[in-house]
Amino acid sequence: MAMNGPVPLPLDSIEISFRASGDELVRRSVLPSGVRILSEAMPSARSATVGFWVAVGSRDEVEGRRGSTHFLEHLLFKGTPTRSAFDISVAFESVGGEHNAATAKEYTCYYAKVRDVDLDMAVDVLADMVTSSVLDPDEFEVERGVILDELAMADDDAADVGSERLFESVLGDHPLGRPIGGSPESIREASRDEVLRHYRENYRPQDLVVTVAGAVDHERVVARIEAALVAAGWPDDAGEPVPRRAKGAVALTQGEPVLVLPRPLEQATVLLGVPGLALTDPRRPTLSILNAVLGGGMSSRLFQEIREKRGLAYSVYSFTPSYSDAGIFGLYAGCAPRNASEVTRLLLDEFERIAVDGITDDELSRSLGMLGGAAALALEDSDTRMNRLGRAEISTGEFVDLDESLARLGRVTKAGVRALAEELRSGVVSTVIVGDVDPALFDPTLVLPEDVDSAGTGPVATTPLGAS
Repeated sequence: MAMNGPVPLPLDSIEISFRASGDELVRRSVLPSGVRILSEAMPSARSATVGFWVAVGSRDEVEGRRGSTHFLEHLLFKGTPTRSAFDISVAFESVGGEHNAATAKEYTCYYAKVRDVDLDMAVDVLADMVTSSVLDPDEFEVERGVILDELAMADDDAADVGSERLFESVLGDHPLGRPIGGSPESIREASRDEVLRHYRENYRPQDLVVTVAGAVDHERVVARIEAALVAAGWPDDAGEPVPRRAKGAVALTQGEPVLVLPRPLEQATVLLGVPGLALTDPRRPTLSILNAVLGGGMSSRLFQEIREKRGLAYSVYSFTPSYSDAGIFGLYAGCAPRNASEVTRLLLDEFERIAVDGITDDELSRSLGMLGGAAALALEDSDTRMNRLGRAEISTGEFVDLDESLARLGRVTKAGVRALAEELRSGVVSTVIVGDVDPALFDPTLVLPEDVDSAGTGPVATTPLGAS
């Protein structure tokens, strides 16, 4: 069928086929085992990107398994009964391919990009990794050290540290507020038995989604995947796909509203955040416009006011991570420590201005062009299309092509942007500062005058940072 609006992806539909914008053929097949396979053919492509997804992320970890999802991602590259870790690397590198994995808060994906003639190989290797990892005890200990080094590296990055703390503050005790990689303590205490149990409970036919985009023949890739899974000993019948996560925003309890982490750094990292929108909230297109206007590029208000006009920061932007039942609307700036309090005030002031006065016709038009053009350019890459298929199947339950995305953006109004900004700004603000700053300057109980001196010894806001 030709696509006209979003295409729902009900779990009980065995075969779905439609033409997306650009006339690309999108197909989905559900195997008798419950495995879901989606493909998007790009007729001019000479390569393909394939991803093996499971809908388990850091939010799904129970006590005693914090960090197990990310730990497991590392271990699946360390060998199976028929392939060593070196064999896996050689398989992709000997054909010039790319392979990697990503652990997120709500899913894990193992993926590869190869020439079309090497797609069968990529399917075979990824299927072997996902179904048959041995989780060798010696390799387990090796990767424990590697992950501890990875966490230490992230702890040396002020932006990473600030981001993790912002999630903890905005989302409170919600599982999404936990760090994806766990903590050094949880990784030191992790046992192979618990990680193996996590593997067996979450890597099953009914959990698996495989997405392929690029030079792909759907029937051929389905047959190859099915054969690889059967060869691995997975059952080939009597399965149903696992239900998707419940959708809709949940109430959040804020964590520590203001957190200052003094560190002897040349730059201070400033992060502000409020509860945002869940992934399926119909106002997501409006949020995209708001984000573009406020901090989405070099013409955005934050960039123009804080960097171009005042020269107070090199990097400044806003961001909008969304999940099945919660989200964050955040503001970021990296600046000299002496300017941290002034930059904090300016971030809030620009947010407040949109909440009160809204945006202009020119800003709306410019944002529509920016978002539409960026989306179109991104879809020239099979990686983007493979990821779009995975998120549609696992997270939203509907496929939205470029034309539908542009149509949704085109329905956004200035009034809608202002109303959403007002709603978000009314949320309690979380503030995280990492750097060589005085914590007393960011005391949430203080109500201080508006002017800030250039030495950064003045106040930060006209209202408490933790207040609306």
